[in-house]
Amino acid sequence: MEALSLPAALSLVAGGGAGLSPELRAALGASLPLLQRDYRFERVWFWGCIQGVRGAYYIAQGLGPDRAAPRSRLYSLNCLDWSLLTPATEEMLALAEEVKGRFQGDPSFEYSLAEINPEAAARLVQSGKEPVMKEEARLTATIEQIDRAVGIVPRGAFVKTPLGSVHENRHFEGLSLVEAKKLSSYFHFTEPTNLKNKTLLEKADLDPSTDFLNSLEHDIPQGKGSWSIQLEKGGSVVVLRSLLWLGLTFYHVPMTKQFGYVYFGTGEKNLDLPFML
Repeated sequence: MEALSLPAALSLVAGGGAGLSPELRAALGASLPLLQRDYRFERVWFWGCIQGVRGAYYIAQGLGPDRAAPRSRLYSLNCLDWSLLTPATEEMLALAEEVKGRFQGDPSFEYSLAEINPEAAARLVQSGKEPVMKEEARLTATIEQIDRAVGIVPRGAFVKTPLGSVHENRHFEGLSLVEAKKLSSYFHFTEPTNLKNKTLLEKADLDPSTDFLNSLEHDIPQGKGSWSIQLEKGGSVVVLRSLLWLGLTFYHVPMTKQFGYVYFGTGEKNLDLPFML
């Protein structure tokens, strides 16, 4: 969610238990603008918090002109001092899938892959690398996993130019209340996969400038099996909560430009979801 509108945005998602102490909010209010200035980001988003056993990671994302380009990710242990994370590789994502259990809250903590996945550990040894995974690498991989799976935006909030770059839609004035209650009105803000499988007849009704992302209605489990949609604040705010990554909350105020998502959780995927339906 936008750094500038953070206090108001956090109050809109507070119904799910998400929140920060006044001290942490004040620290973010002071440090995020400096982060934007020092790294020359066009925008800074507060992504959320992953709670470890001995401490918490507070995450921010820096964006450039092209909103679909890879984002810079940073973490802090106190909301004041920030460290840049290395981009997640496919190897890091695969290894992070193997690691189970809570984060420790220590970036230098090392997971022994020999105990978790002997085959992956053997491959690392053969390539001259140590068979360990630092928690910092697991952190950046987990953030990438969550963004790919449940990072969402309303339909029409972003447009794709003929050159392929993605920008905020200046003409977006929010979804109507009727549309805001439909899963089909929200898109995954990541590289689309389902669009390639659509027939020409299905693509005929799509606007290539706005319908260039995957809709939530195609998520597995299908429909509302992956998401909870609720009206809150007297029906003035639509809130979506992910049932796959518990702790991810998205909000949108219909008929306005206000929307965003934030994650407050342990960084563990809900593997029991198929059995809960």
